[in-house]
Amino acid sequence: MKLLFLGDVVGRAGRDAILKHLPGLRKEWNLDFIVIDGDNAASGFGISPQICREFFDAGADVITGGDHVWDQKELVPYLSTEKRVLRPQNFPDKTPGTGHGIYTTLGGKKVMVLHLLGQVFHREHASCPFACADSVLEQARLGANVNAIIVDMHAEATSEKMAMGQYLNGRVSLVVGSHTHVPTMDARILSKGTAYQTDAGMCGDYDSVIGFKPEAPLERFLSKRTKIKLEPASGEGIMCGTLVETDDSTGLATSCRAIQYPRAI
Repeated sequence: MKLLFLGDVVGRAGRDAILKHLPGLRKEWNLDFIVIDGDNAASGFGISPQICREFFDAGADVITGGDHVWDQKELVPYLSTEKRVLRPQNFPDKTPGTGHGIYTTLGGKKVMVLHLLGQVFHREHASCPFACADSVLEQARLGANVNAIIVDMHAEATSEKMAMGQYLNGRVSLVVGSHTHVPTMDARILSKGTAYQTDAGMCGDYDSVIGFKPEAPLERFLSKRTKIKLEPASGEGIMCGTLVETDDSTGLATSCRAIQYPRAI
């Protein structure tokens, strides 16, 4: 199968890039399954049900959230009805929605998506993502009852993302990091066949500070004040992510590469 993961969508620039380019890419690249991290899609903070529907219409199969998943209040009841939108799995059990699911492709293959939130530097104090991954993966065996498993590890620390990649090596098709909005040049296949990239980057305007107009971040760094509101940058959006091909018999990766579209950043 051909799997595409697109990193954090930031504001209108990122949304417009997806709506403009993704439908054509799904056909051109013969993609079987697409996951989009939409954590900053709604004006830089969270995602709305309307934006989710637009992404599904553009070709997305699953949308993940992250630490901003609760920023748009109208998303909370939507999480309970739309199982293709995931919040991090390692939130408490009573939290609305779910952080994983098994989905069927148009070709009849089964794909599990698992969404995790890191603990290092995150104030949410979520439970251990490693133990959480173990619990979820008890119900899915790669190459047996599922054809592919994609793990979105939404975390600040590169070490925590790399640790998750090694921990799940050989058990899942792809471990990909999100959240830091900067694509890393380490897309590769690990020793036991799991595709890995520390951070897929963002879908947004890269003439910015992680997708936002520079004025507010610069004010915070230079004066320690927060008087200027964070606003997404509004230039041309670039889609960044991870493209993986898997072996149909094992579910493990046969190729893995970082993508930047429609041009390099």
